[in-house]
Amino acid sequence: MGNKRRRERNVNPQPFLATEESMAVSRNRSRPPKRHQEHEQMILNKLSDKILKEAFKQQKEIVDEQNDELNVDGIRFYAVQVSASRDNSENIDDFAGFSETRSQFDDYEDQINEEDEKLLEAFLSKDVGPQPTLGDVIAARIKEQDINMSSARPTPKLDSSVIEHYKAMGKLLSTYTSGKLPKGFKHIPAMSCWEEVLYLTEPEKWSPAAVYQATRIFASNMNSKRAERFYKLVLLPRVREDIRKHKRLHFELFQTLKKALYKPAAFNKGILFPLFKSGNCNLREAVIVGSVVQKMSIPRDHSSVALLRLAEMDYCGTTSYIIKLFIDKKHALPHRVLDALVTHFMRFLDDSRVMPVIWHQTLLAFVQRYRHDLRKEDKDNLNQLMQKQRHYLVTPEILRELNLSRNRGEKDHDNMLMSSVSVINKTVEEDRFDIPEVPMEEDD
Repeated sequence: MGNKRRRERNVNPQPFLATEESMAVSRNRSRPPKRHQEHEQMILNKLSDKILKEAFKQQKEIVDEQNDELNVDGIRFYAVQVSASRDNSENIDDFAGFSETRSQFDDYEDQINEEDEKLLEAFLSKDVGPQPTLGDVIAARIKEQDINMSSARPTPKLDSSVIEHYKAMGKLLSTYTSGKLPKGFKHIPAMSCWEEVLYLTEPEKWSPAAVYQATRIFASNMNSKRAERFYKLVLLPRVREDIRKHKRLHFELFQTLKKALYKPAAFNKGILFPLFKSGNCNLREAVIVGSVVQKMSIPRDHSSVALLRLAEMDYCGTTSYIIKLFIDKKHALPHRVLDALVTHFMRFLDDSRVMPVIWHQTLLAFVQRYRHDLRKEDKDNLNQLMQKQRHYLVTPEILRELNLSRNRGEKDHDNMLMSSVSVINKTVEEDRFDIPEVPMEEDD
């Protein structure tokens, strides 16, 4: 018996330790893979050569366009379109519609005040026509080619089979909710006459889900120029019409605006600039579009261009709201954009109208964020502006920010350095008569 126990101890001198190690190994084997490991495997499976080629192709198109059009004051604006490649990885046919139990409205309803809406109507242009649509553009183009054309909705000169096919497709898109789209619709972005073909489907009658799907396809497969035309002639009129009818925006159309922002240059030139350049953008429209701008990430260069163009437009009241949203993104703006914003505010120096509260709040946000990047003459001009355009709560804060900030090009550490040196070099003064009392022991 003694020899048998000795052999067992030699084989397994620490049986409890071996049991714990074996249990740990079994736990590790049964443990599911970590989240980042699953994510890496998923990315490796999805990123095929075709997707990478398409992503690089779209990125090159965007960079080339920005180099030509967005060169402001010698500053090279370029865009890295990461979201375009992410959108390409989606399967268009996988769209199953939005959940019926999900809220159909966003939180922008809480930001709309009827009193503010009425006050801002005084700044809107009254003699502005309706937003041009794709139908208006194509109809005018057809009538120019054929003077004798008198139909209200003329038909483009295309093959009769093509006309019948896409007219039937338009009826399908008017009742579309989910599922696959016709294959012919996916070929529209590659056509040279894509506007005429799209016109045959009557986009103004599409369902909201069809508008969302069309935006996904066109934002993924069109270059920035064509996407801009689609946003301006199809998406923007549809969004404004829905807001005008229902006093809010359909949830699927709101998601469509988010999807459109995956091409920020096209979004700015196709939706943002035409909306505020029209002169009749009301507060409800500005808050809804601004909610998309606020929630989505926009590259710094596109934000800079948007602020520059908005500052140069004619003021329509709601312009201040969208400018404030871009300022709140806290991008490092070029000096050209900051100077344009100062010029924008100085345009109201001799304006006799009472400026809305949002105008004062926008100026305060601008001063708080970029006070150290303003020139001394800009601060002097803004101080003069505050004497003419005052708000009893906001104006004191603006003046405090202007007066307690350094100017552009000045260093912030000079005064602190001088004060610290004076403290270090100060001689220590002692009073030999100022001696603290020392307690002494009493004699017994």
